[in-house]
This record gives sequence, structure tokens and C-alpha cells, in this order.
Amino acid sequence: MLKSKKHFITIVLTLAAIVIANLISNSFYKRFDLTKDKRYTLSEAALQTLETVDSPLIIDVFLEGEFPSEFRRLRNETQQLLEEFSVYNNNVKFGFMNPLEDDDTRSQNLQQLSQRGLRPFQISIKESGKTSQEVIIPWALASYNEQTVIIPLIKNKIGATDQELVNSSIQNLEFAFAEAFKKLVTSKQKKIAILRGNGQLQDIYIADLLRKLGEHYYLAPFTLDSVSTSPKSTLKDLKSFDLIISAKPSEAFSEVEKYVLDQYTMHGGKSLWLTESIIMDRDSLMNPSGKAIAVIKDLNMNDFFFKYGVRINPVIVNDLYSAPITLAIGEGSNSQFQPIQWPYSPLAASNPNHPITTNLNPVKFDFASQIDTLKNGIDKTILLRSSTLTKLEGTPREISLDVVTQEPNPETYTQPNQTLSVLLEGSFTSVYDKRVKPLSISEDKTQSPPTKMIVIADGDVIKNEVIKNEPQELGFEFLTKRKFGNKEFLENAVNYLLNDDGLINIRTKEVKLAFLDTEKIKAQKSKWQFINIALPLLILGVFAYIFSYLRRRKYT
Repeated sequence: MLKSKKHFITIVLTLAAIVIANLISNSFYKRFDLTKDKRYTLSEAALQTLETVDSPLIIDVFLEGEFPSEFRRLRNETQQLLEEFSVYNNNVKFGFMNPLEDDDTRSQNLQQLSQRGLRPFQISIKESGKTSQEVIIPWALASYNEQTVIIPLIKNKIGATDQELVNSSIQNLEFAFAEAFKKLVTSKQKKIAILRGNGQLQDIYIADLLRKLGEHYYLAPFTLDSVSTSPKSTLKDLKSFDLIISAKPSEAFSEVEKYVLDQYTMHGGKSLWLTESIIMDRDSLMNPSGKAIAVIKDLNMNDFFFKYGVRINPVIVNDLYSAPITLAIGEGSNSQFQPIQWPYSPLAASNPNHPITTNLNPVKFDFASQIDTLKNGIDKTILLRSSTLTKLEGTPREISLDVVTQEPNPETYTQPNQTLSVLLEGSFTSVYDKRVKPLSISEDKTQSPPTKMIVIADGDVIKNEVIKNEPQELGFEFLTKRKFGNKEFLENAVNYLLNDDGLINIRTKEVKLAFLDTEKIKAQKSKWQFINIALPLLILGVFAYIFSYLRRRKYT
């Protein structure tokens, strides 16, 4: 009797302990990220965005189906990330679907998705020495309060293998979703002025970037023409903007215009300058001779940038690591468009240690100038450089398309890693400090509060192609189908200048994935099939024989 009573008490205590443990675990829920790179730990910027989601945020992911292991890894990483979002805020709901599963509706679904901007992506499947092509839809749609945004799951990378492509895409996943969530739940606050009046690029040539920036910021054109008649009110209006962008000015700035721009900086304004010191572009070469003269461009801004700590030199960067130019080869109806390497379109290498340029595709320049940095009290960070095979060419100089027919001599490329873009940060001294000012204003300042400026030595970095009067995606070459990092670089630059760098800091998060070596798999396929399938059966057979032999010996 006593024994059964003790047994009963033990069972009751055990059940009570289990109930108490469950109650405690429900009250103190915690997930642990045991990965070395903390890939499942959400960034603070992403969490802050999720905190404001107070109604269902529905995410439809179309990356579903049967595809190679690399892309299956991308699908699984996407699911795990969305699970983390959903755990943090249960308003986040998601699901995976395969729009290509039903052969009867496959074509119709592809057409509808393409019309919405969700372009299919072709992948190569290698199996048993044969290569086949498959289509996947690496996109997601996020919907919140009757708004919908598109989320790309693949981040294109020039010359990347499937493994490298998937690795960079997984590294970009949190940023892609966090940026989409921010578009849906955060209202615009900061304002950007697009400078006009000094021959800057027309809107159609910067339309793609403006469209992208318009998703997060208020944009407005701002002309400096009124400076000559009402400089004080012009400065007052300009100070209402958080950032100014000057995209490839071609007409000189007057002293009054420079003074207003300088005072804008002195009052803490941020600026993004895309300018060069030479006059030359590809269109100038599209004539019967295929030649043009590159000359110095004088914008009357040398002292302006010099005072702030940089000098844009009137030279052309010639780089063997460059983008191609597409030319018609042949005559008459037999001519064909072919991409040919063009040394005047350098592909700039990015600074891997700064959030603006981390995990960035090469940025394409076109007849870029070169920047020198000067010693003053301003902190300078080199964002973009040319390659090690670079040389500088002075101006004036004749540029000819015939250069593509000449074999370059690498030994002449002895001026490596030329600076093409610089970030300036700190307290700036006025260009007109201890100088005669072109006009008198009551709020004149000679020292700025801490502020930022980015200078890029080529206005074409922001220029998108225009085909049939329609602006194309910035950084995408229609004829060669190559995508460069121009758009992403400029987006990051604007976010950083406006102190909206929470999201771009996500890019510095490094995720390292271990993939199987496909060549080693092919070479050792039979060996590992034997080890995993035949060897266990062989061991089992040997064990059964020994067991049977010993049993017979024991009982005979």
C-alpha cells in the first residue's frame, strides 16, 4: 500500500512539473540563433519597421517547385527568414505557391506575372552530363492596407556562378524584405531637390532613379535661375530640402549660385554631385568618322570643391577592366551588333568596408574624370576606384572608335586604382571664408555643422538608357543584357546622406553558405554511392552471417 502511494505521488509531481514547465515556457518564449554568422538574427532596422505593422501583412512567394539544390537553398532560406518575421510580429503572414505547376495555366500565369514586373528567371540544370533550361519565378508580393510591392529574391551578379548568385541573393534577402516593409508602413518625411538651370540631365535620363527614390522621399525640381533676382529667398527655399542632387551639369555656375550652394552646405544641407571636368560622351562618336575631341569642361566649380577637400582633374580614365560598347560590325544588311571591350567605360571596384558599397556589383562609368583628395579637416572615404590596369589621358584629346581594333599594351597601364567617387563628412569651412562675397545675407555662416557630401567624377553614372522614348532601368544595358551596380550604389548613397542608413547597414551582414563541390561530386559519385548504399548492406550481411554461425555453433 505504501509503495503504490509513493508511486502515485511521483506521477502527480511529474505531471505538475510538466504543467509548470509549459506555463513558464509560454510566458518566456525565446528563440536562439546558433549559426556562426547570425543569419537568423534580424537587424534592429528591420525590427523597427515590423513594430509598426498593426494589420495583416500578406506575403506571397512564387519561388516554389522542383529546381537545383542551390535554388532550393534560396527557397528554404527565404522561408526561414519569413518565419523569423512572423514570430516577431504575428501580423506577418506568408505562403509559397508555384504558378508554373499547372501546364494548362502556365503560359497565362507567366504573362500576367511579367506584366506586373515579375520577370521569369532561366536556370541551367546539369544532370548526367546533359544541360537543360528551366524557368523559376524568384519574386514575392507583399500586400498591406490595399498597397502591394514587388520583392526580388535574386540579386544579379555579373559573371557569377549559380552558387555565387544564390549566396549573394541570400545575403540580400533581409534587406529586400525590410525595404519592402518600409515602403508599405512608413510615410515619406525627407525632401530632395533635383537641381536645374545649369544644363543638368533631363528628367527622362534620370527617370529610373527618381522613380525609385520617390518611393521613400519627396522629390522636386529646383532651379537656380531665380538666384540673380532674389538670392535670399532662393537660399531660404533651398534650405527646406534635406538633400540636393546635381546630375551632370554642363553650364558654368555663377558666383552668386555658388555662394547660395555653399551657404546651403554651411546650414547643414547634404549634397550629391555627379560631375566631370571634360566634355565627351558616346553620342559624340556616332558620326561618319567615329571620332570626337574631348575638351576641358569649366563649370567654375574648381575652388568650390577644392575648399571642401577634393579636386576633379580634367583627365580621362582609361581602364582595361571595363564595360563593352555595342557597335555594328559589317556592311549593309550583313552588319550585326556586337559588344566590344571599351576602355573608356571603367567598371569601378567598390569599397567593401563601407555600407554604401558593400556587396555591390561593379559601377559603370563613361569617360570618367579622376579625383584627388586634399588635406583639410574633412573625413574622406574612397567609395569607388578604377582597376589596377588603369592609365590617365590628358585633354584636349581625340577619341576614336578605332581604339577597339587596337590591342592594348598592359605595360602602359601604370596608374592603378584611381579615385572615382569620394564621401566627405565633417564640419565644412565656407568657400567664401575670408573672401569677398558676391552678395550680403544676414545669416551668412563660415562653418557648417557636421554634414555630408558625395562627389562622383562622372555624370553618366546616374544616366539611364532611353529606348523609343521610354526610360530603361538604370545600370541595365539593353543590348548586352548586363546589369551593373549604378542604381543600387546611388540608392545607398542617398540613404546614407539622409542618415537613413539603418537598412543599408543590413548589407554589411555577411552570410557564408557551404555548397557541395559539383566537380568532386561528379568524380566521386560511384564511390559515395557504394559507401552509402552497398557498404551498409554488406556490413549487415557480414553481421547476419557471423550471428547465424555463432548461433548454430552454440546450439548444435
